[in-house]
Amino acid sequence: MPPKSPETCLVELCGISKSFASKNIVSNVSFSVHRGQIVTLIGPNGAGKSTVMRLALSLLKPDEGKVIRAKDIVIGYMPQNINIDASLPLSVLEFLNLRPKTTREECKKALDAVGAIHCLLSPIQAVSGGEMQRILLARAIIGKPDLLVLDEPVQGVDINGQESIYRIISDLKDNLNCGVLMISHDLHLVMSGTDHVICLNKHICCSGMPSQIQDAPEYRALLGSAVGKSFSLYKHDHDHHHDTGGNIVKDDHHDG
Repeated sequence: MPPKSPETCLVELCGISKSFASKNIVSNVSFSVHRGQIVTLIGPNGAGKSTVMRLALSLLKPDEGKVIRAKDIVIGYMPQNINIDASLPLSVLEFLNLRPKTTREECKKALDAVGAIHCLLSPIQAVSGGEMQRILLARAIIGKPDLLVLDEPVQGVDINGQESIYRIISDLKDNLNCGVLMISHDLHLVMSGTDHVICLNKHICCSGMPSQIQDAPEYRALLGSAVGKSFSLYKHDHDHHHDTGGNIVKDDHHDG
């Protein structure tokens, strides 16, 4: 991973806070994503991950703080999923061509890069869940983005497929020389290729590099031996917990 510098910074969130209908969603969140870096947001449902991503994309304006984006950067976005009318006659190629100013050759190259070239002429409704995630990823990279934003890219994919998609994302980061901002719903497991992990629960609870893979039998039993080496446990060291209303409660026993 290249060293961080102002020249490699693609997007920076500086003390952003956002509320809806007087309900606090995120508070005082600060981090940056650099070229050649994968940053993963993890946290429980309702933690504000999607809101932070929308703020980073400037789809929302923060109530406090600011978002700084590099000039003229190209952003590729992959949603969790997409609903397509089952009666609509649409091939994968035609689906990708719905993106403005996209050529057939660009579609083929993108599908090849994510290992889904075999789906080129398939009806979009007939592809599997794993193939659909690869197709959505292909659509996100067609414009050769500087920043790739992925909202739970392994949604609905089995554990072996998750390993493959995570590896593809790491390769895309290198091949495109882009930065990656990614959401995961899992509080405990993140792929080992992630450079920086941000644990979010309305604010940043903790952040840092993922720890090395643990060999604990219970984790291998949970994940399966075939993918055990592709994931790592992110060790949390919080000095607080959240009550049922999501409020911060300091832990007196914490050593600091």
